[in-house]
Amino acid sequence: MGLNASQKIIKNHLVKGKMIVGEEIAIKIDRTLTQDSTGTMAYLQFEALGINRVKTKKSVAYIDHNILQSGPENADDHLYIQTVAKKHGIYFSRPGNGICHQVNLERFGVPGDTLLGSDSHTPTGGGIGMLAIGAGGLDVAVAMGGGEYYINMPKIVKVNLRGKLSPWVTAKDIILEMLRRCTVKGGVGKIFEYVGEGVKTLSVPERATITNMGAELGATTSIFPSDDTVRDFLKAQGRVKDFSYVQPDADAVYDEEMEINLSTLEPMVACPHSPDKVVPVSQLKDVKVNQVCIGSCTNSSFVDMMKVAHILKGKTVNENVSLTISPGSKQVLNMIAQNGGLASMVGSGARILESACGPCIGMGQSPSTDAVSLRTFNRNFEGRSGTRSAKIYLVSPEIAAASAIKGYIADPRELGEPIYIEMPDEFLVEDNMIAPPDETGDNIKVVRGPNIKPFPKAKSCENITCGKVLTKVGDNITTDHIMPSNAKLLPYRSNIPHLAEYCLTPCDEDFPKKAKENGGGIIVAGSNYGQGSSREHAALAPLYLGVKAVLAKSFARIHRANLINNGIIPLVFENEDDYDKIDVMDELVIEDTLKQIKNDVVTVKNKNRNEEYKMVFNVTDRQRDMIKFGGLLNMMKENNK
Repeated sequence: MGLNASQKIIKNHLVKGKMIVGEEIAIKIDRTLTQDSTGTMAYLQFEALGINRVKTKKSVAYIDHNILQSGPENADDHLYIQTVAKKHGIYFSRPGNGICHQVNLERFGVPGDTLLGSDSHTPTGGGIGMLAIGAGGLDVAVAMGGGEYYINMPKIVKVNLRGKLSPWVTAKDIILEMLRRCTVKGGVGKIFEYVGEGVKTLSVPERATITNMGAELGATTSIFPSDDTVRDFLKAQGRVKDFSYVQPDADAVYDEEMEINLSTLEPMVACPHSPDKVVPVSQLKDVKVNQVCIGSCTNSSFVDMMKVAHILKGKTVNENVSLTISPGSKQVLNMIAQNGGLASMVGSGARILESACGPCIGMGQSPSTDAVSLRTFNRNFEGRSGTRSAKIYLVSPEIAAASAIKGYIADPRELGEPIYIEMPDEFLVEDNMIAPPDETGDNIKVVRGPNIKPFPKAKSCENITCGKVLTKVGDNITTDHIMPSNAKLLPYRSNIPHLAEYCLTPCDEDFPKKAKENGGGIIVAGSNYGQGSSREHAALAPLYLGVKAVLAKSFARIHRANLINNGIIPLVFENEDDYDKIDVMDELVIEDTLKQIKNDVVTVKNKNRNEEYKMVFNVTDRQRDMIKFGGLLNMMKENNK
């Protein structure tokens, strides 16, 4: 039996374990990326490891999230990242150079390599045949130090693409169709590998749109083969030397299979407030639009921007619509400035934002109260835009541009003749905004602003774990709920004591107060707890507040790993009906904790109700040790004594 592309890369990087679905494996990481929202904490953790220089092929630090500088906090964090990168062997992508995933695809991605990033949309790299995985900052810090990355061997799902997209139907519609079918938790424990004749019809930016938003499926990652299309892309970037073919064997075997006939798809829209609430645009005619935002790491490539420019050329944005456009990188912005695309955008009345994440993470451009905002982004969680009452729809750039002109959600097929943008034979390459590290770092002083505080560290596990239920939340609670990420809080990403004051407040505004009054406690949650961003702060803030365990119906992959990395016990209800039996302020106890965590089932007692609940603790021996020692850093220090 042959190997599929995912298995080939995993096999070439396998350090420990066997490629058996569900079993823990450890893989070598070739490359890492961080961004400034998660990067400060990742580099503080890297420093705590006591390793002088990174040991990867290449590690890059990007500044693309916290770009509004209304006080010194963001600029201070940027200076810290810049100097720590200079000292420890990390390349530094300066503010304005672009969104990490777009720039990484353009300038650093290498087919067949492994990439670990402290951002959940790191799988964008799968668009050129990388095994690119999002993870918590501590996992990335360990990888930079030469440590392997541990993960349970995922199922590999074959997604056979047949046919060809119809005019005005886009790659965004392909991934929205995937979300419609699979939901936001349908990809947990899986890698989606795209194959078939339809793959050849998709450019690298289109493939990257699909792998980028595959993160919303809860997938470990998504990947396309590295073929002649990838070679042409890298050649146009002046990087053909980085190319190699990465393709499945003709007799490759997959764990699951599904098929999408591209020719039957139509323009799609994800409705508020979840990326999987997908319907055809034809069902949403005449919905009035107040704001349109085009950009993000999902849809900000040169081709996307030029399609928008052509739609807007000679037209005027509806007087009741605010249109913003964020090109994905300096390369993209420079190219559309030179070829006249930018002039078409500006002439239409669009507001041009810098090449950064911006509105996608609530960093500016919050909609008006009760507004309808169309965005070419990847997430539309309630309140993520900065306006809780706003209704956020996720769409393709074509729908976004058409709607900005019409003033209502518009079907781009009504625009008439389709627009085709050819991929350039040669991109404008100018890496002057990427600062290389110092050769030795010996004389580089790391600059730390006053906002940078030490990260909290868990204590070793006690033999009795007990606490009151501080809050009880429902299904699909995101890391935006657990640790809000908006323009007011993002500047404090390196200040956990400050952030902790807002932990889980979108769900329970008294949560921080209750946690402090009760000396910490326990969280009870529904299904898919912790979906969304990889931000480790969603584990660090509860840790700071004394949270000892989280009981949930199920967990999102990255958040569960972040909890374990920081010594918080994640438990899954064996009987989901037990969730309904627990009330806020019930006192729960895990007796003989050190003995119980050696087992796959843990008994939790409810002292208020005199009941017991069986909880699944299906983790690896290594993760049991992490809980025992109080997190990954503590375990590493203990093992190195």
